[in-house]
Amino acid sequence: MANPKSTAKIAGHPLHPMVIPFPVAFFVATFACDLAFWKSGNAGFATASLWLLGAGLVMAALAAVLGLIDFFGEARIRALNDAWWHAGLNVLAVLLSLYNFYIRYSNPTGAVLMTGLVLSLIVVLILLVSGWKGWEMVYRHRVGIAEDTGMR
Repeated sequence: MANPKSTAKIAGHPLHPMVIPFPVAFFVATFACDLAFWKSGNAGFATASLWLLGAGLVMAALAAVLGLIDFFGEARIRALNDAWWHAGLNVLAVLLSLYNFYIRYSNPTGAVLMTGLVLSLIVVLILLVSGWKGWEMVYRHRVGIAEDTGMR
């Protein structure tokens, strides 16, 4: 049987895995800047965290659209328990990040300690598990993996 296909793709290349590193990097960098603000008190890190959260949310929205196209475009992906966990954990991470952005928007420095910092840490931990589930779909279930044509 053929591998489950990604339906959001260009020239056969799945788009979701190309986009997902951006929100992950932005959310991890948010946590890093929160830590730097906590240790230094430099308000520039709090401002950077706010911008990183915003960029992460924008890119997460794009990644979510592409992921949903794959999810709803291929019944074999929807049948995977890992796909449901991956999607659900990502939704949770985005909702927490959205709330984190909301509380920081009017007071970027005041909201970092400790609420913003803890929320950022929780999001990073969720992304570790979600990423694990995403790679389970790729490595174990071969979602979006091109068929071996024997040509090298």
